[in-house]
Amino acid sequence: MGICKVHSDGTGAWYITAGTGGSQAFALGTDNNVYVTGGSTMRLAQAATGVQVSPRVFLEGPFNALAGSMNDGLRAAGLVPLADPYPALGYVHTGPPSSPTTNVVLATTGNNAIVDHVLIELRDDADNTLVLASRTALVQRDGDVVDVDGTSPVSIAAPAGNYFVAVRHRNHLPCMTASAMALNALPTALDFTSSVTLTYGTAARKSIGGAQVLWTGDATFNDQVKYAGSANDRDAILVRIGGAVPTNTV
Repeated sequence: MGICKVHSDGTGAWYITAGTGGSQAFALGTDNNVYVTGGSTMRLAQAATGVQVSPRVFLEGPFNALAGSMNDGLRAAGLVPLADPYPALGYVHTGPPSSPTTNVVLATTGNNAIVDHVLIELRDDADNTLVLASRTALVQRDGDVVDVDGTSPVSIAAPAGNYFVAVRHRNHLPCMTASAMALNALPTALDFTSSVTLTYGTAARKSIGGAQVLWTGDATFNDQVKYAGSANDRDAILVRIGGAVPTNTV
């Protein structure tokens, strides 16, 4: 049995995901959903509103040029966290926090296996230094960026309009569209792996075997790759492996 609410134009709004067993009480979740708890928990969720994007991006670190896809070693080793890792790195989201993913999503193998979390930012079309909305999503081995359910386009709470779209990763340099893109409730494809997709700035991506990838090496998540001097990326790696013995591994 289920309950749903439908707008006059036929689009869905509230819906219920019902389990089995009895329920006795309502609970308000921090994710803006309503839960019917006791016995088996049921969730009443508001359907996604805003804009949807379907980016595609390759990270240089795990990219395998011969296969034309990325390795999923982090996932296979159990090192991809369920929760959004970016707030712990100092990133402050514009908009609501991003939901965690699930063990079921991370159990997927093959080309749709998850490589890691990535950040999607929508920036103002008149001032692309201004982030208007951001979401953490997941990138698959084939480069597809999907929502935390592992399959859906990325939904972002922002009104339909024109936005610069940026993609960031915790140890790669980010990239952004060269111009503002028209976004709405229908998924907009955006292929950062193709040279046809123009990016802001100079050499914002690296070409490997004809594919465009994000530059690797930003170990400190400060949008620069630096070998020596203050806030360099080498020291962060040496500290992580113990420093004194540079052949250590972790």
